[in-house]
Amino acid sequence: MSSLRSKQDPCEPTGGSWLMTTLSLPIVRRRLTQLSAHLVVAVVALVVIGGATRVMEAGLACPDWPLCYGTLLPGKQMNAQVFLEWFHRLDAFIVGMALLVQAIVSVVWRRLLPRWMPWLSLALVGMVALQGGLGALTVLQLLPSGIVTAHLVLALTLVALLSGLTQRLQQSVGVPAPLWWRGLSLLAMVAVIGQSLLGARMATTWSAQRCLSGGGACQWVSLHRTTAMPVAGVVLVFVVVALLAGGWARRQWPLLAFVSALVLGQVALGITTFRLGLSQPYVTISHQLLAALLVAVLAALAARCPDQPPVHTPVVVDGTTLETCHG
Repeated sequence: MSSLRSKQDPCEPTGGSWLMTTLSLPIVRRRLTQLSAHLVVAVVALVVIGGATRVMEAGLACPDWPLCYGTLLPGKQMNAQVFLEWFHRLDAFIVGMALLVQAIVSVVWRRLLPRWMPWLSLALVGMVALQGGLGALTVLQLLPSGIVTAHLVLALTLVALLSGLTQRLQQSVGVPAPLWWRGLSLLAMVAVIGQSLLGARMATTWSAQRCLSGGGACQWVSLHRTTAMPVAGVVLVFVVVALLAGGWARRQWPLLAFVSALVLGQVALGITTFRLGLSQPYVTISHQLLAALLVAVLAALAARCPDQPPVHTPVVVDGTTLETCHG
């Protein structure tokens, strides 16, 4: 028995290790993990609401900033478009306040947290402040394509950082993931963000509508369609390599299967969007939702590392100390 334990795969967590690790975390770290997980959901929602605002042509529904028609809650002007833009700003404000709380807690209780936690928390506050500035410029400069695209890319970067942060906070101990795991997962995540950037550029320049209606301005459409399959291929290669590698990597199959489903769904939605001539806004919004979820899951996988199991010392029995047993 002892010899078998001594040969245990060093990347294999022992039974119930995730639960034991979670319970052994300091209370401050557990609360920050919960806050970070909620922030991932909030920022994904922020990306989707922002996409819905663009698709429904509600980006300028509130003509001023940061108020909407000069008030915190417009009443007489409220309609579906105004509500989308107003709720988008509300969600962004809540995310900013939550990140500020996270940063304050991380600095005050930094001795109970990893050294990188306060610095990353402060960087996230700076990023969300920059995001707010880009949102203001989006309204004040009447939806310029470059700023709207940068606004989306920064939002997806926030999704990736918060998802990776949540994953790291959940693990108190661990060994580094294999180099190929980190490389392929990060490559897949960057490829998805790049593809989202092309999609945003295509949408904010109205290239798809002009291309489908008159055959002009098709360069962004062609580029987005041409790169879609290679990006999907990069993600699926990561999944296949992980499953073939076995061991700890294969045990991540639930998330790997989820990634595969998201990629296939994303390709199907992209094809459906063009076949419908961009006439169904819910399909386009779903397309952006899957992209944000894909970034979040890939970031979590990139930050995940094998649990460090307890070290089992084999029991060595010295036969010279045993006496003959007569029974």
